[in-house]
Amino acid sequence: MIKCRFAPSPTGHMHVGGVRTALFNWLFARSQGGKMVLRIEDTDTERSTRESEEQIINSLRWCGLDWDEGPDIGGPHGPYRQSERTEMRIYNDIAEQLIKNGHAYYATYKADDPKTVISTSTERPQLKEGYTFTVKFKIPDASDITFKDLLKGEMSFSSDAFDDFVIIKSNGFPTYNFAVVVDDHMMEITHVLRGEDHLSNTPKQIMIYEALSWKTPQFMHIPLILGHDRSPLSKRHGHTSVEHFRREGYLSKALMNYLALLGWSVDQEIFDYVEKLKDFSPASISNKAVIFDYEKLEWINGKHLRMLDIDELVSQFELWFRYTGKTDFMEAFMEDAQYTREVLKICREKVNTLSQLYDFSMPFFTEEPEYDASYVNKYLTKEWSLELISEAMRRFEDNSDWSVEGVEKVIRDLAELKITSKKNTFQTLRGSVTGRLVTPGLFETIAVLGRERTLERLEITLQLAESLRDDEEE
Repeated sequence: MIKCRFAPSPTGHMHVGGVRTALFNWLFARSQGGKMVLRIEDTDTERSTRESEEQIINSLRWCGLDWDEGPDIGGPHGPYRQSERTEMRIYNDIAEQLIKNGHAYYATYKADDPKTVISTSTERPQLKEGYTFTVKFKIPDASDITFKDLLKGEMSFSSDAFDDFVIIKSNGFPTYNFAVVVDDHMMEITHVLRGEDHLSNTPKQIMIYEALSWKTPQFMHIPLILGHDRSPLSKRHGHTSVEHFRREGYLSKALMNYLALLGWSVDQEIFDYVEKLKDFSPASISNKAVIFDYEKLEWINGKHLRMLDIDELVSQFELWFRYTGKTDFMEAFMEDAQYTREVLKICREKVNTLSQLYDFSMPFFTEEPEYDASYVNKYLTKEWSLELISEAMRRFEDNSDWSVEGVEKVIRDLAELKITSKKNTFQTLRGSVTGRLVTPGLFETIAVLGRERTLERLEITLQLAESLRDDEEE
């Protein structure tokens, strides 16, 4: 059975590069009817935290990924935190086995000079004060280390290129290259799909596998996600954490859609990655470098946003409110379900994220408009504004058809009076009911607001225009 794993270090936020690696492992395992393992590699005792672990798990679950074994659900090959496996002496016992078989040894150092080996032995050192020791793996005599990478093909390294390396640190914790071999073997991992930055680690790991007479899993090293300057994607290129994109109102399916496109040759651009399982194979992964394009991600998110059923959009919006803590807006949002649906229907056409949708739809849920200074200065200070708004109020008071078509007729008839230009008429009304000059379609906006809200807002705007006129006269 195919068995893959994702093994993050809980030393910070979940990076989108890590999520893409998890996604490819998940797609491969699930497409083959195999299993997925989540393992927490927390041997970096100074930087690893349970808070980061929780954030990683929450981010992965938000992205729609699941696993069959892991620290949160257990499994037959646990524990799934390396720190807990260290406490059980799993790594130390294997290291002692390597020492016994002549593939490793103890190396003693002065505590203040950990780079200079004072002595080596196959017996556990009896240390004097001020000294410490590690366990080092012994590089075999000159030989070639070869393996077939599922993406890069035949790979070969000479053992001469490597020096003996530490597998158990002075604090008793295993190093990455040792722990990952032990864990992958004991958890029965068959395929290791990871970033190509790990390629240089693979020969060391294969030497350990061979020294222990363990079967080596199949490796696949995927090109890293790069920034615009073609260096590995990092914070200097922009935000990189899943939490950031979630807070900014990106949909998980859209983010995963985009990450899948970064390396996976798919026959369409907008898709649900779960529905594309049957099309996934390691052979469909590209060996070319991929650039993270923030604008492309936003565009894809906008596509997914507009594809959502309106009730699902409302649900996603509510979840986003709770996640971001924007509860002040939520009460008004929840007050009238049908009104909310109509607002979101017209607002989502001009935005790409839930954060943008929040800003764009906010005027519909406030009790009265919050006027942009640009609107006030450009339109409400003009002599014709009072006449135009007053006439608009009279016509809307008499209006009985509040469909989009009915509203359009009122406004176009108003423009025909030529109190001011057609553009000025439209923009003055737009700002009167929303406080802004950029909104959904004017006719749709007023139709959704309805008679009561529209007249109330026109009245408030008229009063503001009158006060501005009074100030000028004084």
